[in-house]
Amino acid sequence: MANASKSTGAAKPARRQAGDVSPATPSNRAERAAERRAAIVEAALDEFIARGFTATRLDDVAKRAGVAKGTIYLHFKDKESMFEELISTAIVPLIGRLVPPPSMNGSVRDALEGFAKAFIQEVATTRRGDIVRLIVAEGPRFPAIADFYYREVISRGLAGMRALIELAIARGEIKQPELVRFPQIVVAPAIIAVIWKSLFERHSPLDALEMLRVHFDLIFGERRTT
Repeated sequence: MANASKSTGAAKPARRQAGDVSPATPSNRAERAAERRAAIVEAALDEFIARGFTATRLDDVAKRAGVAKGTIYLHFKDKESMFEELISTAIVPLIGRLVPPPSMNGSVRDALEGFAKAFIQEVATTRRGDIVRLIVAEGPRFPAIADFYYREVISRGLAGMRALIELAIARGEIKQPELVRFPQIVVAPAIIAVIWKSLFERHSPLDALEMLRVHFDLIFGERRTT
């Protein structure tokens, strides 16, 4: 009997360990919820691009995502919050690259060129650019979305850009101090690339990276060749 008792007692921990990796655990439920949320956001982007913000319906987003409409309300309160999620996940992380590190050894030009190139390659020439174009097109009718984009993207981007310009002026890399007042000038080619691609690319393809090089030559002076 003693041996049987020991055998029974040893089996219980094994059952508890099996329960630890069950699909019903909170961690797995959280993973599935995150996957559904990501699917909804991806479907929303498809619908926004295809129909525009105004004409997009939550029913169509749910159908494309393969979920019930009620599932959407578990993650988002409305269409606007869904669009804000697109901005937060697709655009905002890129803006974080503009913040200069406490001790930046490389040139400011290299840092700004790196950001602008990343914006062109990761936004202007990808579906992220459609988010920016949607904001330009629909922002006037939906000021809350435009306000969110300004707060989360534009204001942060301008602050980072201004800090880099001030550093460049202090180092003597930029000779025009008035540029601090208009940091928009520095990133202008990237914005042009986004708009050009959707409107005029089929008429006149734009080499955005070459345009960027010329632009920075005008601001910093031509690079010296050795």
